[in-house]
Parts: sequence; structure tokens; C-alpha cells
Amino acid sequence: MATNLTLEPAELPTDAVEVGRIADAWGVKGWFKVLSHSSSPEALFSSKRWYLQPSERGAKTFAGTVSLSIRQAKDHSDTVVAWAQGIDDRDAAEALRGARIFVPRSSFPSTTEGEYYWIDLIGLAVVNREGVALGQVQELMSTGPQTVLVLTYEQDGKAQERMIPFVSAFIDNVDLAEKRITVDWQPDY
Repeated sequence: MATNLTLEPAELPTDAVEVGRIADAWGVKGWFKVLSHSSSPEALFSSKRWYLQPSERGAKTFAGTVSLSIRQAKDHSDTVVAWAQGIDDRDAAEALRGARIFVPRSSFPSTTEGEYYWIDLIGLAVVNREGVALGQVQELMSTGPQTVLVLTYEQDGKAQERMIPFVSAFIDNVDLAEKRITVDWQPDY
């Protein structure tokens, strides 16, 4: 497969967040399918410049970090499809297969009151109403109807895990500036 793929080398922004991967070519005009890491891929739609890094496995058609200027990105059925500057045929789109997509956190759409991006909650300290430290947010898990905070903490020198539903009944306050979440939760729950 010969293709004249010319990608612009770039520095990965310091606030870059991995938001998806390129799955495959879509059609013959350079469009490609994207597997979004989020069920709400707004960050893919709001950013006009994506940063790519090659897949950890498989054939590598480029090295380092490259920048793509996005002409268009849209929902199509149950996936996202996109078209970028300089990707003008199926071969060029196929050459991007497996690439990891990053966008700067600063280009994410603004959130409304009480709405948070998962990426902003990871690493926050969690304390209860009495000021007892319950752990640090390691990850978030979607359990269908609700999201659950997965905290890590240490007890008797051993790493432990604690889960707290991220619902208003238990979450009193999220203070991104102070990097703290206050909850109505006891250590022995």
C-alpha cells in the first residue's frame, strides 16, 4: 500500500487528554472512523486540531506526535467519523488506523453548574463532612444508571479501594480549585 501521507510533527500540549482512537477508513475520500473513549464525544467535535500518536501495537506509519487539522467531525450511526486536512483518500485514512487521539483539555466545551468531566475529578482528594480523608479519586466507573468514584487509600500499610456513588445524595461539594470532593460517607461504609 503506497500512500503519500504527510503529517505535521507537533508537540503534545501539556493539557492533552486521550479521547479516542482511529478505527479505520470510512469511504473513499479520506474520512475515518473514530472510537471515542467517551459516550459523549463533545471534545472531539469542539477541537479543530487533534494530536495523534501511533498505536502501541501493530504497524507504525508515523512516529512521535503529529497534528491534524480537522475539517469536519460528526456523529454517524453509533460512531464518530472525521475528515482532516491532507487526508484525501482511503489509503491515507487507513494509514492512520490505530492512532491514539489527544485534544487539549482547554478546548473541551464548558460544563454547566454541577457537571464535571471525569478527567477533572481524577486525582482529587475525598473527605467526608467531618473532615476525615477517605482517599483519592483513582478512576470513575459507569455502572449504568450512575457513575461511581473509585478511591484509593492506605490502611495498615496496604493499598485499599473504596467506591462511592457520584450522586447528589452522597456528594456535598466538588471544589476543583481546592482539588477536593466533600461527601456524606463514613470510612466504615
